Amino acid sequence: MFQWFVMRLNDIKIRNKLLLAFLLITLLPVLLVGGYLTINMRAMAFENALEQASTNVERVRKRTEEVIGVSQDIALRLSNDTRLKRLAIHQYESVYDVVEAYREYPDMQEYLRLYKEISNIRLYIDNITLLNNWELINPTPAILGSEWYQRAQRYVSMIGWEYIEDERDHRRYLSLVRKIELEGLNNTGVLVINVSSGQLNSILAQETFDTMIVDDQNNIVSANRRERTGKTLGDISFDTQLLGQGSGSYEAVIDGEPSKIVIEELNPSNSRNALRIISIFSIESIVKEPNRIIGLALTVIAVSVVLAFLLVYSFSSLFSRRLLRLSKHINKVATGDFDITLQIDGKDEIGLLARQFNSMVRSINDLMVEVQQSNEQNSRLEQKQSDIRFKMLASQINPHFLFNALESIRMEAHMKGQVEIARVVRLLGKMMRSSLEVGRSKISLKEELEMVRCYLDIQQFRYEERLKYQFIVDPAIETLYMPPLIVQPLVENAVIHGLDNNMEGAFVTVGILKVGDEARFTITDNGVGITPERLEHVRRTLETQEEQEGERIGLRNVHDRLKLSYGEEYGLTITSRPGEGTVILFCIPLEEMTL
Repeated sequence: MFQWFVMRLNDIKIRNKLLLAFLLITLLPVLLVGGYLTINMRAMAFENALEQASTNVERVRKRTEEVIGVSQDIALRLSNDTRLKRLAIHQYESVYDVVEAYREYPDMQEYLRLYKEISNIRLYIDNITLLNNWELINPTPAILGSEWYQRAQRYVSMIGWEYIEDERDHRRYLSLVRKIELEGLNNTGVLVINVSSGQLNSILAQETFDTMIVDDQNNIVSANRRERTGKTLGDISFDTQLLGQGSGSYEAVIDGEPSKIVIEELNPSNSRNALRIISIFSIESIVKEPNRIIGLALTVIAVSVVLAFLLVYSFSSLFSRRLLRLSKHINKVATGDFDITLQIDGKDEIGLLARQFNSMVRSINDLMVEVQQSNEQNSRLEQKQSDIRFKMLASQINPHFLFNALESIRMEAHMKGQVEIARVVRLLGKMMRSSLEVGRSKISLKEELEMVRCYLDIQQFRYEERLKYQFIVDPAIETLYMPPLIVQPLVENAVIHGLDNNMEGAFVTVGILKVGDEARFTITDNGVGITPERLEHVRRTLETQEEQEGERIGLRNVHDRLKLSYGEEYGLTITSRPGEGTVILFCIPLEEMTL
């Protein structure tokens, strides 16, 4: 019975085996474990986040109470300060008297200097003999008619917390507002102390959840998301049903996301209104961070993995032996043994693969014999063709400059002495000897540059002051070996085009620098340049596979030899602009450097 089951299982396709294994091993355990973990994670995450938020809000409430408590203490002192009251109600005869009185009362400035929790103190008093020094201020009609000023007048000895604008810098601050009884009948003033916004922001900046301090008018006086400061709860899509709620935790949709909201009231002593600390966190963020159930999740997952492994092992053992036999035969083929035959029973993909493997081995064995013979013939033929083409390209030397040099020597012999002629003849001899040695596959960069200098000195003899040149060569790469007659044809081209239609003469620069693991060659002239149309034609000519009459020497010669020597990615790069000269650039790898 077991043998029949095994044979039937071998006839089932591997895809169906994997589907069956997935259903039994992965899907069912994952659904069970995932459902269990999701329920527990959600419940524990909510509990943790709510507890953390409540702790954070309580901490913010206490620290905020400490900050605004400074304003309360200062307000109490100033409301009982008889010197301040006399200063405020006194009728002054002159500006000098007012200034002298202000100078004798520096208490407000001292409070600002001593306490970083406040940013400004001012007392509004109806006394036209006073000067406005941002501490004692005659209220304007706009101030007298403002809601916060009217509310302050209705309460005696009661503190109010208002989010109002400071006339000095036109910024809004959470401010303590209190009515002060001065001497005399119906003689009162309104004291305003600004709480430092920086101190409130520093308290909220340490919170991970979205946290705000809100007054009783739903103004956001401070928030750890700075763009919300100064707005109202209605401006941030806050649920209108929660605008007037007191302490507690609530659920609502904030900015389009289901969120949990924790509210804690801050009701300072002797205050007619309260502040609220509001903390908001999205439900989605809670579910993503279920830290407390990591241990439980790992335990459940470990058990599931063990069970899944046992099931996978039971099913995989039915066909692992057949795959192992196939793997052993593949390894034998990899070592070069093609005289083998694999025998595996069954009608599934493994059995089919075994039959195809045998057929493939026979085909590979036959093809290898044919390919080996063909490659040997092609390799010999390609080597011969490359050698012939390289020698042909290397032998293409432009002789025109030799005839021009000889003509210059002949003319100079008629006009000057023998010393200059002897030098030019020596240079010409060196160049001719170098040309005879062009059959060598590689020469050193130093030898190549010596040939270029000979050519330029001969041309200077011919053109005198109309030709100037300079070499910029990194000494570290002078031992580089390269094909001969690579730089000289490019310099010749630069001299010809530099002098062409250029009354000021030619200036040729040969730059050879080490860039990474390559030597970068740059030949620059100051000629009339090349038009875009002509430059495009030159570039197409360089890449043309078929050689054309008149295009067998010069740039095409060098371009082809570079590609033959170093690969298709190497060759000449030409840039030029009319009136600005021409730059020819190519690179050679430094792999053939000698010590």
